[in-house]
Amino acid sequence: MDISKIYARILMKAIEVMGTVDEQGQLALDTPLTLDKKSRVKVIVLIPEEENNEKDKSKEEIIADFRQAWHEAMTGKTIPVSQIWDGIEDE
Repeated sequence: MDISKIYARILMKAIEVMGTVDEQGQLALDTPLTLDKKSRVKVIVLIPEEENNEKDKSKEEIIADFRQAWHEAMTGKTIPVSQIWDGIEDE
């Protein structure tokens, strides 16, 4: 097999597009792909991890958290960043 054909098989173009996965696990793209020809594609699906989301907090809770953090910063009740990193590096 010609090396140029092997090399051509390795190269891939990336296109980023958003989509939705339905109840049956089928992927529907928000916008159609504009490709020169009909071809197979390799799909990598990135799914956001669920995390402690600020959207779950009420406006009052967010303001209270901010006021507490501001108070701690203004009164010197803070932890040096180097100390925080020390704890993370140990894990």
